[in-house]
Amino acid sequence: MKKITIKLLCFFCLLSIVIACTSSDTAEITPDPKPDAGELPKDVVSDTSSFEISFFQQTNAVEKQTENVFVSPLSLKVALAMLLNGADGNTAQEIKRTLKHQNLSMLEINALYNNLIANAAKIDEKVQIEIANSVWYSNDFAVEPSFLSVLQNSFQAEATALNFRDKENSKNQINQWVSQKTRNKINKIIDQIQPEEVMFLINAVYFKADWLYNFDPTSTQDQPFTLIDQSRANVKMMQQQASFSYASRNGYRAVVLPYGKGNFNLTILLPNAEKNINEFIKEYTLVEWKALQENMKTQKVNLSLPKFTLEYEKNLNQILQSMGIKEAFGNKANLSKISKTQGLYVTQVKQKTFVQIDEKGTEAAAVTSIGVGTTSFNPNDPIFFVCNSPFVVVLTEKQHNTILFMGKIAKPEVK
Repeated sequence: MKKITIKLLCFFCLLSIVIACTSSDTAEITPDPKPDAGELPKDVVSDTSSFEISFFQQTNAVEKQTENVFVSPLSLKVALAMLLNGADGNTAQEIKRTLKHQNLSMLEINALYNNLIANAAKIDEKVQIEIANSVWYSNDFAVEPSFLSVLQNSFQAEATALNFRDKENSKNQINQWVSQKTRNKINKIIDQIQPEEVMFLINAVYFKADWLYNFDPTSTQDQPFTLIDQSRANVKMMQQQASFSYASRNGYRAVVLPYGKGNFNLTILLPNAEKNINEFIKEYTLVEWKALQENMKTQKVNLSLPKFTLEYEKNLNQILQSMGIKEAFGNKANLSKISKTQGLYVTQVKQKTFVQIDEKGTEAAAVTSIGVGTTSFNPNDPIFFVCNSPFVVVLTEKQHNTILFMGKIAKPEVK
């Protein structure tokens, strides 16, 4: 799930794991060596972009077509990678294939995420980013020590046994952790603990950054924004002229707004007036996204971008099943690396987000990736890039070629 307030980007993902009965044994945590966190080949990381784009497309497809969408592929990937360490057999293979990790060993997968989690905060000292993980389990549930150990060492996860019979206190402790890790931007992820639930895997991502080129607040004006149903609403439109990476592609245009030192970026994909935003998202491909990266050119841009605050929440069970993770949600689930004494399955995967974009920067930014190409232009003439109709945002990190957030902005509102 994700939530953010003023200048913060947060994502939160929750997986609930249940059994029919419990055991009285508790797990001892046995440390194992941390995997090599050295940088993995870029093709290993870039291959996962198809997961990120597909996740955004599938979420938009099941959402009301006139509503905003804001998701964090990164947070979901980390949470599913933790679950993968507890899965075996076909259940594990489905998760691997969905994450596009089918050609990697578990050692390579865990090294990939260990590297990302350990080094995210070091990429740009002007950007605040934290990836936090935790596992919470009932103290009368027999967890495999090796499962807890790999989550602690590869994912820096906090592991806590709670008395789930005291549901209110357990729920409050987990939600307090959530609030702390998201700087009070997400205050609750668990509404109640169901009788059959024995474990929660939780990931939180916090992001806060200023634009490399700030907008002047005195230039912000009320301007009309055309909604998907062709009605109009006034928005607070920020404005500035600066040199940005820009591309004009078949059916849309794109511009990149850097944060901090430029290691993190927000890409805005603006479909042409005749192109419906939902059709645009449905048809977008990884090939086009990669072509966009290769065809960006620096250009003077007169940019108009609405200020907005957005909250989003989604149960992802149906979406993940449509993407290929089916077995984990049913009686055939093989999560025997979590516990060998109990039959387990996933009850739900939830995500909640909050994003706020203003003149200073982003404190929750979801961005939708869009493929780009260029047409010929005179670099001395400024391009007008006016976001006065629905657009896609994609928040990315350069070093690991990672998509942190993606979103469809259909109704930009300031709350």
